[in-house]
Amino acid sequence: MKKLMLGAMMVVISVAVNAQNDVIAKFFNKYDGDETFSKVAVSGKMFSMMANIDGTTEQEKSMISAISKIKGLKILKKDDARNARELYKEALSMVPAGQFEELMTVRDKDKDMKFFTKESGGKISELVMVMGGNDEFMVMSLFGEIDLKEMGKIGKSVNIDGLQNLDKIKDKDKNKDEKKKN
Repeated sequence: MKKLMLGAMMVVISVAVNAQNDVIAKFFNKYDGDETFSKVAVSGKMFSMMANIDGTTEQEKSMISAISKIKGLKILKKDDARNARELYKEALSMVPAGQFEELMTVRDKDKDMKFFTKESGGKISELVMVMGGNDEFMVMSLFGEIDLKEMGKIGKSVNIDGLQNLDKIKDKDKNKDEKKKN
């Protein structure tokens, strides 16, 4: 199902996304001509079209609302990669430390994932996930106005590797409020 979804997105969506100052643009450009990578780029127009779908349940309406605020998504993935760990390190080196905050690290026996966020005006404007394993690599950039809880729910429902981990994150504002109370 995951590969079918990824393949369908690649066929339906053009690779050209509006110029965006996202963290992985250089990485995408570097590997743009390499056919060993699977590439997906979804424009804000596609997300706005998906937001026109009528939801019947509160959960669907909430997910549609979250999707409507997304301006773009880029994914670069390589399966059966002998150099997956090197690609992981290279992608991590391109995340500017002063602009992005590390949100979460997930370590498994055969892969590592790191999530980074960029905030603007108290709202998350970009989410970057870098994943490297023994033989697979993926980097993803999601930009717009991002609600992490909703993205976690969406990640679970459409089975996007890594995004399902976002539903484990507590709302940052709630954490800040709790610290102020203590």
